[in-house]
Amino acid sequence: MTETTLRARLVKPPIVIAPGIYDPLTALIAERAGFEALYVSGAAIAYTRLGRPDIGLVSMSEVVETVALIRDRVRAHLVVDADTGYGNALNVERAVRLLERAGANAIQLEDQDFPKRCGHLDDKTLIPAQEMAGKIKAAVDVRASSETLIIARTDAIAVEGFDGAVARAALYRDAGADMLFIEAPRQRDELARVVKQAAGKVPLMANMVEGGKTPILPARELQELGFSLVIFPGGIVRALAKTAEEFYGSLKTHGTTDPFRPRMFDFAALNDLIGTTELMALGKQYEAVPAPDSNKGRRI
Repeated sequence: MTETTLRARLVKPPIVIAPGIYDPLTALIAERAGFEALYVSGAAIAYTRLGRPDIGLVSMSEVVETVALIRDRVRAHLVVDADTGYGNALNVERAVRLLERAGANAIQLEDQDFPKRCGHLDDKTLIPAQEMAGKIKAAVDVRASSETLIIARTDAIAVEGFDGAVARAALYRDAGADMLFIEAPRQRDELARVVKQAAGKVPLMANMVEGGKTPILPARELQELGFSLVIFPGGIVRALAKTAEEFYGSLKTHGTTDPFRPRMFDFAALNDLIGTTELMALGKQYEAVPAPDSNKGRRI
């Protein structure tokens, strides 16, 4: 873990940039790039583990397992996308307990109904605002540490309009949410309105999706507007998928990886990245542990 808690970090500049990750390797690379917080993206898990869209197919157990594996490899703050909490308030309680134990520093919950969708897809439906407020309260009540942040996301802009989304966000804040996330504003002016109308007691989060409904703004500009956290959740998958398409196309065309080699780690470089030499050396330390004295403790 990093020395400063995520709660303390969010209340001071600069804005926290959390790139999307979906496994220990992407987490390790992002942490080595210097990021102090990482976003465990439910969409990215769906894309990579299932090869499917972000429409609520990923289970709680799959997310918990993913978070545990990532936490075993990195120390950065983990902001975890827990979708709807996988059911009602009781399901939310279980999800929060398991994700917190697995290593989550912040848990994001949204107010969509099933079938849920990526926040930048159409035809979303919502649960009643009071029901969502109850789910937020359940999450806050069950967490083991007050340093585990509960992020309330509303998708209401697409369903109830901007004012409806702001009203829902205020209700969720009053239910105990530590951060608010109003998903998919369509214009820069709407991002600014989010800050003007929803800011107050808790920090605000923004979501940048390449090709999504919200205009992509640099972190600096989002900070100037008043946001404390910005995520780029699926960017890594879009980058890797494009690279993989080009890699496999090149291999099919040439029958060799040679033309693509400048864009690849070689065997030694990848092993250096993942710490193979250090891990092998650690294993040898345990091979040298002396055998116990078979006569120790024996009465003569």
